Amino acid sequence: MENATMQTRNLAFLLSEAAGRRSRSIVTIANGAGKLAAGTVLGKVTATGEYVPAPDAEVVGKEGAETAVAILAYGVDAIGQAVEVTAIDRDAEAKLPMLSFDASVDDQTKTGAKVTQLNAVGIRVR
Repeated sequence: MENATMQTRNLAFLLSEAAGRRSRSIVTIANGAGKLAAGTVLGKVTATGEYVPAPDAEVVGKEGAETAVAILAYGVDAIGQAVEVTAIDRDAEAKLPMLSFDASVDDQTKTGAKVTQLNAVGIRVR
């Protein structure tokens, strides 16, 4: 029997959010962003307005996305097309151990920077 890996459950990272849908927005995940799990920390590409996993530093073609501004609410497959999906972008609390970061966010200092950026848009990471 093959070992199965449980996928991150949609919205499992969320501790609390504002009443109604105030914490949620519909965003477009950029074509080619890959298969992203719920809880992926996102940045917004200035030129296109689309979202990708927030890298540690500026990346050519993804300028602006280095600033974390949202968390993906539902897992998506954006390998071959852009995908509209719900993201948490304000007035919420999230569980740090359940968040996923871009591969370039690979140490505590870089993770701390992303947490600070999310805090600036009203997402408290605990």
